[in-house]
Amino acid sequence: MKKMLAARLYGKEDIRLEEVPIPEINENEILLKVKAASICGTDLRMYKNGLDGVNENNPRILCHEFAGTIEQIGKNVMGYTIGQRATVAPNIGCGICDLCVSGQSHHCSKLTAIGIHLDGGFAEYVKVPAIAVTLGNVTPIADSVSYVAAASNEALSCAYSAFERYMVNPGETVVIVGAGAIGLMHAKLAKMAGAAKIILNDISEERLRECAAIAPYIITIKDDLVNRINQETNGAGANVVITACSAAQAQYESFNLAGLDGRVNFFGGLPKGKEHVELDTNIIHYKQLTVTGTTRSSHEQYRRTLQFIAAGLLDVDSLITHKYPLDQIITALENAIKTVGLRHAIIFD
Repeated sequence: MKKMLAARLYGKEDIRLEEVPIPEINENEILLKVKAASICGTDLRMYKNGLDGVNENNPRILCHEFAGTIEQIGKNVMGYTIGQRATVAPNIGCGICDLCVSGQSHHCSKLTAIGIHLDGGFAEYVKVPAIAVTLGNVTPIADSVSYVAAASNEALSCAYSAFERYMVNPGETVVIVGAGAIGLMHAKLAKMAGAAKIILNDISEERLRECAAIAPYIITIKDDLVNRINQETNGAGANVVITACSAAQAQYESFNLAGLDGRVNFFGGLPKGKEHVELDTNIIHYKQLTVTGTTRSSHEQYRRTLQFIAAGLLDVDSLITHKYPLDQIITALENAIKTVGLRHAIIFD
């Protein structure tokens, strides 16, 4: 039996690099040879805290953001070819419930996800189950899209899902709290939509400098955010405020940053035990704010953002500040936890 190299999670802070059998596919499945795998905050949480059901007897290969080439195709699979460049939307719905039929399979109550419930992309090969093939999770990628950009598209599509809720109109002011790769994705979407001012806030000056080097059109603010935004907007406040971080304080202050008829999006979820935030709902009332929350993305959104990348409307490659071979997975995870750079990826030969 042929073997592959894989990084498998056995428990809290216990990831082991091992040789394991290459997955065997049936007549309805696809085997993808991984070329790039991005590290996400979800991977970091599972690495630091462990994962229910994952233990010494039941390890799991993490990573739900990956891209590569199709290595094998089951005889019943149509529409794909061996050697085709492709990426995979990780969330798999049941395919028959009302949410799945409406295009919201990412909210299916029976959702399973590659890299969380099924083995994912921190391995040389990934098996794509039959239902994921049938439901369109596998998406071809254009030659103009790098593997690492395609791997990071899952995160971009989640940001775009939020964008479709808060929207940005030409000439508006957008405030993003959280200077990381996700914050920059929101900034890039806002720029593409014609925002006049994009203001990025973070407690880390180093992160703000890194983001400004990648997106020089943004305005970076570390302290005194409310007063600075009032200065930038002549007291009108922001049209859009996005909390692209997992901080209760950011959610609490977001209403004060928005102007009349502003839109606020809680993009970053809060840690367990810190999810209850005291909010002044009178601000929502008198400012007529629209407050939304979003999570995950649909297959349509996933494919749409890939088109943005392919068309050159959005540069995702610049967000990947650190690249590693698979045998440096622990270093990659630890650097990501320490917020060294912006985004980290595993690259395969």
